[in-house]
Amino acid sequence: MKMNKKKHRFLVASDFDQTLSFNDSGHGLGELMGINDFPEKVRGLSGSHLVNQGAELAYLLRHDPAFRSVRSEHLVEAGKRVRLKDDVRLLVNILEEGIEEAEFDFVVISAAPREVVQSALEGIVPAENIFGTDFGFDSKTGEISSVKRVPAGYGKIAVLQEQEERFEITPTHTVYIGDGSSDLYVMHHVNSRDGHTIAVSESKDIGRIAQRTVLSENATGVLVPILEDIFDWDASRIRDLFERHGLEVQGWDKIRTDWLTFQSAKNFEPELVESR
Repeated sequence: MKMNKKKHRFLVASDFDQTLSFNDSGHGLGELMGINDFPEKVRGLSGSHLVNQGAELAYLLRHDPAFRSVRSEHLVEAGKRVRLKDDVRLLVNILEEGIEEAEFDFVVISAAPREVVQSALEGIVPAENIFGTDFGFDSKTGEISSVKRVPAGYGKIAVLQEQEERFEITPTHTVYIGDGSSDLYVMHHVNSRDGHTIAVSESKDIGRIAQRTVLSENATGVLVPILEDIFDWDASRIRDLFERHGLEVQGWDKIRTDWLTFQSAKNFEPELVESR
């Protein structure tokens, strides 16, 4: 993916929960509705493998009696309460401006309810560039009556491919950013087509798959691997870009981590070495 001087278009697709925000949407919605056992419900679904990872909230909203009182307005209110990472708006602005070598189209693809994500990113990301779980609502009661589409597992891949066609982006010019196990499928897909993948969490599962991992409370941190790996920018040029937008890089540590676990080998007998 090394670049020449010709300007190209890139698609930058990002997950939402814990990628652009600090917490899962389900936690905020649970607090809003007075549902205190949301984490336990998610763990139960994950252990049963009943739904794709990331789609647990969609399943609960449709099938769990505790969530039956949720209406569209509750999803919007939950989105307003989401705590976004620092400078999400600046990240979007920088991508919209582009750089000397490239222009970018930015989309958000999440299994979180579309209403939640659109509400959280209102005025930052256009609604037409946000893709979340779509629900059908009963016209009389306002209850969630159906799940139309969930961008989780292969569903997230399908949305990504649609956006590549929409913006006429080749797979090698696709960048995907995610944080957890629900992003593994799409990262495998992007990597297999010579795109670029970035993890924003310390999860070992995703760290093995993503080409780079960036840990920062500031959303603009994901620009570093994009500029370094795709466009060959050096650290000085990257710092200059941030400074032009009012940010100074205070700490920048590059660490390679090897995760090792050992156990005693069965039937192991140490080799005896004769003394001379």
